Amino acid sequence: NFGSLDPSNPIDKSVSTTILYRCQAQGNNPITFAITDDDGLYETGPNAPRMRHTTQLTEYLPYSITLDPTSGTVPKTIEFPLTITGTVRGVDYQNATMGNYSDTVVVSIEP
Repeated sequence: NFGSLDPSNPIDKSVSTTILYRCQAQGNNPITFAITDDDGLYETGPNAPRMRHTTQLTEYLPYSITLDPTSGTVPKTIEFPLTITGTVRGVDYQNATMGNYSDTVVVSIEP
C-alpha cells in the first residue's frame, strides 16, 4: 500500500514489506532457490508493472517492484526473509487521475 500520494509534492515513494518463508522438503541438504514476480495484472512488458484505477478502468499508474534476495541457498526448516519493495515515481503520479489504484502481483519461490 503506497498510501496517499500528493501530486502537488510529487516525490518518489517507496514502501517495503518483509515476509519469512522456509523450505519444508524432506532431506537434510540446503535448497537452492529462485524468486520471481509476474509484474502484475496490467504490465506493459517485462519489469513494467502498473496499477489500474479502480473506477476509471483506462487509467494506469506505473510502479516498480524489487525483490531481495532473488536467489540463494537456504537450510531446510530455517526461516528466511524476503523483502519486497514497491516504488511509485513522483513524475508518474503528478498528473494521474485522482482516486484509488490497485494491482495483484504473484511472487514465486521455486527450488
